[in-house]
Amino acid sequence: MARGLAVLGMFAAHTVPSGWLHTLVSGRSAAMFAVLAGVSIALLSGGTEPHTGRRRTASAVRIAARAVLLFVLGLVLTSMQVPAMVILAFYGVLFLLAIPLLPLRATSLAVSAAVLAVVTPLVSFLVRSNMPSPKRLGYTPDLADFTSLEGVAEAFRAIVLTGAYPVLTWIPFLLAGMALGRLEPRGFRGRLVAIGAGLALLGYGVSWLALYVFGGFERIVGIYQGKFPPRVVEELLASNLGTVPTRDPAYLLTAGAHSGTPFEIIGATGVALAVIGLCLFAERSRTVLFPLAAVGALALTCYAGHLLVLRALGPERLAPLMGEHPHALWLLLVTGALLCAALWRRFLGRGPLEWTLHHLTAALGKLIVRGNPTSAENSTSE
Repeated sequence: MARGLAVLGMFAAHTVPSGWLHTLVSGRSAAMFAVLAGVSIALLSGGTEPHTGRRRTASAVRIAARAVLLFVLGLVLTSMQVPAMVILAFYGVLFLLAIPLLPLRATSLAVSAAVLAVVTPLVSFLVRSNMPSPKRLGYTPDLADFTSLEGVAEAFRAIVLTGAYPVLTWIPFLLAGMALGRLEPRGFRGRLVAIGAGLALLGYGVSWLALYVFGGFERIVGIYQGKFPPRVVEELLASNLGTVPTRDPAYLLTAGAHSGTPFEIIGATGVALAVIGLCLFAERSRTVLFPLAAVGALALTCYAGHLLVLRALGPERLAPLMGEHPHALWLLLVTGALLCAALWRRFLGRGPLEWTLHHLTAALGKLIVRGNPTSAENSTSE
């Protein structure tokens, strides 16, 4: 259900140009997607009891194979010039980075997430301050980048540091999700909601105080030397393309969508945890919420599918539709996804992309445990 909400939120981020709905979901839906990726990785590698020995190796192989497939799918979708910043290539790299962390338990993962939420944005800011400005903001790599050394270098910089979802500042989301997946959250879902709400208040609240009480916003307005009125500067700060400018450290006080600042990472992680906790409370309503859960179960198919729909419509149809009826396209996509995912899930099970990922990665995992009767028996029982 939580993953379904994240997918529908990303629909809104890509189709609703402005307003309260766009503000609500922008950045936060993608962050929840990353947190849930961490939960999935933890569950794939043993849940509350991390796999050891050959079983851990099998889990690592499955996760690595999934990472490569997601990476390639992300490159293909971006190469098709879909009208969105595709997260999948970055997502795949995050999966790879998670593999060395599979032995860690919840406390170590949670502490690492908290530390990196503060440290990695500062590292990113310092490194980017000593680099030339990127040629393209909000950049996501495509297949063409891998036809030349210069393209590969640009893709590497974008994935790690300057792109739409730089893994340097997105790794805390993954670690927070892995920590949650190493626990049994049903036993403390109320506290999970409270912790999430507290983190959201800490991230967004402290950012607001720093900007509007302690003078951070006035300093940023002054950077533009009167070129933009304060209202326009607020709009600029509300939405970013993966990173904040490096002209002044005051930008690190913001918490706008896709800004990659400590306050945004903490706040968005808090929102994700609170939503997951609320979804755990809604488990008793599984029948009513089955279509939403089906979208979450077919998340990759629904995500790729909606991008292909947007690509098929083309800019000549998208622009007037989003301008005249800001929520119409989103409502159509949501209705179609809920209906199609529910029917597919009910009668066919896994979605087409999910089926492909599962069977390819499971086959590789079985190759690792083959020849070890104990490991094979345990793997089958799971």
